[in-house]
Amino acid sequence: MSDLLARTRGLVDEAYRLARGTRIEPMIAAVGARMDEPLRVAIAGRVKAGKSTLLNALVGQDLAATDAGECTRIVTWFRNGPAYRVMLFPTDGPPAQLAFPRSGSLATIDLAGHAPELVSRMVVDWPSRALQRMTLIDTPGMGSISEEVSARSLALLTPEGPSSSGADAVVYLMRHMHADDVDFLEAFHDTEGQGRPVNTIGVLARADEVGHARPDALESATRIAARYAADARVRRLCHTVVPVAGLLAACGATLTQAEYALLARLAALPVETRDGLLLTTDRFISADAGGVDPGARLALVRRVGMFGIRSALTSIASGAVGDASALAASLADLSGINALREMLMTRFAARADVLKARTAILALEALFEGSPPPEDLRRRFDALVLGAHELTELTLIDALREDPTLLPEDDGSAERLLGSYGADVRTRLGLDASADAPEVRSCALRTLARWQREAEDPLATRATATAARILVRTCEGMLV
Repeated sequence: MSDLLARTRGLVDEAYRLARGTRIEPMIAAVGARMDEPLRVAIAGRVKAGKSTLLNALVGQDLAATDAGECTRIVTWFRNGPAYRVMLFPTDGPPAQLAFPRSGSLATIDLAGHAPELVSRMVVDWPSRALQRMTLIDTPGMGSISEEVSARSLALLTPEGPSSSGADAVVYLMRHMHADDVDFLEAFHDTEGQGRPVNTIGVLARADEVGHARPDALESATRIAARYAADARVRRLCHTVVPVAGLLAACGATLTQAEYALLARLAALPVETRDGLLLTTDRFISADAGGVDPGARLALVRRVGMFGIRSALTSIASGAVGDASALAASLADLSGINALREMLMTRFAARADVLKARTAILALEALFEGSPPPEDLRRRFDALVLGAHELTELTLIDALREDPTLLPEDDGSAERLLGSYGADVRTRLGLDASADAPEVRSCALRTLARWQREAEDPLATRATATAARILVRTCEGMLV
């Protein structure tokens, strides 16, 4: 536990002690319980953006339902647990445990007579290393025909007041930069400090479908994602935008030996036959394929997509991969999921303590507005907020996203120095991971001197000087 989180926890514990027997006792208890949980990361986006497919890829298991059904209309939490369990929480009434589907997928779950519109959320416990550091939350699609379904996602992601149900961070999927996407991100961004660029990652989803799944689809998607990330509107709402081919990613995580064998049979066909099959989806399914069943080919298209099939057959035919595990790794790497997973680990999970502390501080602040605390606790709370340099860094990152001219001499390194791209010292300084201690110290001293000059520049504006002083303190902390 970081020092900031430990001090915040102490305040929450003291607030809970003072609130015993009052109406806010359960609210403060919820704030404290949340601090002991992994970081909550919600996966959001418009209908059919590929949210559930991406979640399955991150978990490495076909858990979330990907086809339209009752389950996809419910906010569903996936968390690490000692046993397989599904709990359903109605909007009115006690929680109910559901029978865990034998298939392992929620697509076949029985809601035991509960109407989806009367369900607050489902919580799925699944023993998983991938879920130890983050609880993933699958949300119904924004822009759904049902306003109630869309409202459910918006309520989770933009909670008002001391709600303990919101997300600490968001992965927002988009296929194109739609006006609704910008509207949602702006709503999340404006919610009492909850949504900020530093804890929102945009994903250009279904990247393999760009340009009708041409061989250069992912290259095109990478260029489009970079263009979105550089857009001034998106930059102030998202940390970055990365392309991910969800089907490829999910297949890479769950590819079976039978699927590999089927792909190997197709790869072994004569080149002319194989190339003819790959011209269109219809030809791949219906044309003669040396006795390979059309139904099996249809299932393969649904599972991997045409871009994935083309990539897999090329890899197998060329000898680049020779078994199911090698092909799975190749597809996962090609999909972009590994880059996204690393980003989640370095930019979300690595600063989980700071994000959780901020969430708790915001919740306490909202509670204190309605129920003013004793003067001593209020002073401690204010001192914590004012002295938390980690929170000041997050605020400056947001300010730089809002106004890139805040630091006129910045070459882009200020945001990195503040920990936007990773919290460890070498990443902040732009050094290689192998840099030794003397090199780190020398670089930190040079960086400190640079921002000291900026802070003391008599021609600098007050806002610029203040921002530079924050960077000076960051460098001093590194040297200490």
